[in-house]
Amino acid sequence: MSKSGLPLIGVVACNQQLGLHPFNIVGEKYLLSVVNGAKGFPIILPSLGRDFPTADILARLDGILFTGSPSNVEPHHYQGPASAEGTHHDPKRDATTLPLIKAAIDAGIPILGICRGFQEMNVVFGGSLHQKLHEVGHYIEHREDKTASLDVQYGLSHKISIVSGGLLHDAWGCDTAEVNSVHTQGVDRLGQGLQPEAYAPDGLIEAFSVANAKNFALGVQWHPEWKVQDNAFYTSIFNAFGQACRLYAAQQER
Repeated sequence: MSKSGLPLIGVVACNQQLGLHPFNIVGEKYLLSVVNGAKGFPIILPSLGRDFPTADILARLDGILFTGSPSNVEPHHYQGPASAEGTHHDPKRDATTLPLIKAAIDAGIPILGICRGFQEMNVVFGGSLHQKLHEVGHYIEHREDKTASLDVQYGLSHKISIVSGGLLHDAWGCDTAEVNSVHTQGVDRLGQGLQPEAYAPDGLIEAFSVANAKNFALGVQWHPEWKVQDNAFYTSIFNAFGQACRLYAAQQER
C-alpha cells in the first residue's frame, strides 16, 4: 500500500504496434475505474512476456486488474482451432497474463478480470472459448454495434441472473442486474475450479469466481469499468475488489 493509504493495483497493458514502434497501452477507463471505483492507485503493468519479473512485482502490489482488449487469447493456449484470418492477437500479453493470473491467485492477491481478462482466467484453469458466439447458433447477439456511439455500444444490453451465495451476489445483494455486452468470444468449456457467478439469458456464463482462492478472484464478461460511478451495480463490483485490496495490503509487511 502507498504511504497515502491507497492500495496499489496493477493494471495489465496490451502490447500493440503503433506506427513503427511497439507500445504498451492501457485504456484510461480502466485506470479511472481503479481510482474512482476501487479507490486505489493504478500501476500500469507492461506485457513483457518472459521479461516480466512476476515475483518481484507481486511483492509490491495489493491487487491486479486484468483488462479487456481488442485482441483475443491465441487459441493454441486452449487447444482451439486456428483463428480466422485477421483476428487480432497479442502473444506478449498472453505470455505475461497467463502465468501472472496463476501466480497472483496462488499468492492470495485479489484479482478482477474483465472481458479478455475473464477469458484469460478461464484459459488458465483449463477452459476453452467460443471464438465467434454469433456463429454457434443458440446465443443472443453479444456484439456491440461498432457504428454506434460509445454510450450506445457500452449501454445496458441484457439482464444477468446472479448466483446466490457467490462473490457477485455478496457484492450486489440482488439476484439480477443489467449489463453491457461488447464481446465476440465467450466461455465454451468452463475451467476446472471456477464457480459460475452469473448467466446471460441464453445460458452463457457471464461471471465466475475461483472456488478455492485465498482472496477475491472474480472474472466478468461485461465491462463494469465503463462510467463506473454512474452504475450502482458496476460500483458494487469495484467496491468489493477495492476492499479486498485494502484488506490484503493491511495484512502485508513491506
